[in-house]
Amino acid sequence: MSALPLVSGREAVKALGKIGYVLDRQRGSHIILRQQNPPHRRLTVPDHMEVAKGTLRAIIRQAGLTVEEFNELL
Repeated sequence: MSALPLVSGREAVKALGKIGYVLDRQRGSHIILRQQNPPHRRLTVPDHMEVAKGTLRAIIRQAGLTVEEFNELL
């Protein structure tokens, strides 16, 4: 199992953008991303300086990625 990186919310959004997620909207400190292609999943990423490990792991899982695949996107 690969180590989970410490990333900011903006870095996570940039990495997820590489696999087809685009900014849908932002409300306060939460960025909502939408997948361009079906099944049009939505992800909520907190716009924090450092995303908590459990939150980041949940975002990666919801995106259908492994930690290794996410690390490659960074």
